[in-house]
Amino acid sequence: MAIWLDENSRIVVQGITGSEGSKHAKRMAASGAKIVAGVNARKAGQSQDGVPVFASVAEAMEQTGADVSVIFVPPKFTKDAALEAIDAEIPLAVVITEGVPVHDTTSFFATAQAKGKTRIIGPNCPGIISPGKSNAGIIPASITPPGRIGLVSKSGTLTYQMMYELRDFGFSTGVGIGGDPVIGTIHIDALDAFEADPETDAIVMIGEIGGDAEERAAAHIEAHITKPVVGYVAGFTAPEGKTMGHAGAIVSGSSGTAQAKKEALEKAGVRVGKTPSETARLMADIMRSL
Repeated sequence: MAIWLDENSRIVVQGITGSEGSKHAKRMAASGAKIVAGVNARKAGQSQDGVPVFASVAEAMEQTGADVSVIFVPPKFTKDAALEAIDAEIPLAVVITEGVPVHDTTSFFATAQAKGKTRIIGPNCPGIISPGKSNAGIIPASITPPGRIGLVSKSGTLTYQMMYELRDFGFSTGVGIGGDPVIGTIHIDALDAFEADPETDAIVMIGEIGGDAEERAAAHIEAHITKPVVGYVAGFTAPEGKTMGHAGAIVSGSSGTAQAKKEALEKAGVRVGKTPSETARLMADIMRSL
């Protein structure tokens, strides 16, 4: 199995006629994803690399049965693209775009929450991959095979590194949730989904300095997650008082530091690595013991 994305997922790419959308649509298709439609109102009726282009997400869903949208549009158009997907009630919308204004994300996420039909992943994320089944986003499909580890990560590059380092075991699903201050899917959402997935045996959770998402996830793990969890928090070497990396990585006092997050996770029974490679070794040890 996999969470949220599987071999039956039918993907529409919003922005498929742009350079990034067309490039990654071809990559996704080459990895086995079912790319059934694109959206560009100005180019409706045309095709892009053999994929039909529709005027709207709703039309694409009606004509092709699409149930996942991947959004590759510039930041200033992302809110409208996301709202279009939400209004069409597509079950999953993956927002890859970086640099989306926070008030725009807040607006379309609130709409998604109110309607209750669409899960948002992102923005500013690499997407979601269920190896051997489907790929919605920019995660390279060649770095890991299918397996029984679940991964949820704020960082795109650390997503790739962790999947590569644990390639001998493979992954059920890898989810890059993004590092902006407001994101549609948080660690806790993925943890619950992996907990419920009978073919996920253990979970890797990657966080980073800033905010309190990892502390909240730690409390949730302690109360609700029975599967083994290994964690990594990016930013142990970050200078105190300096804003680093993602827009969400804001540290104030001791709140939001890597050490504080590590302590919260370890209190919840999570084994935390000080480096990505150490984290991978900890997970490898767990997988060998299962």
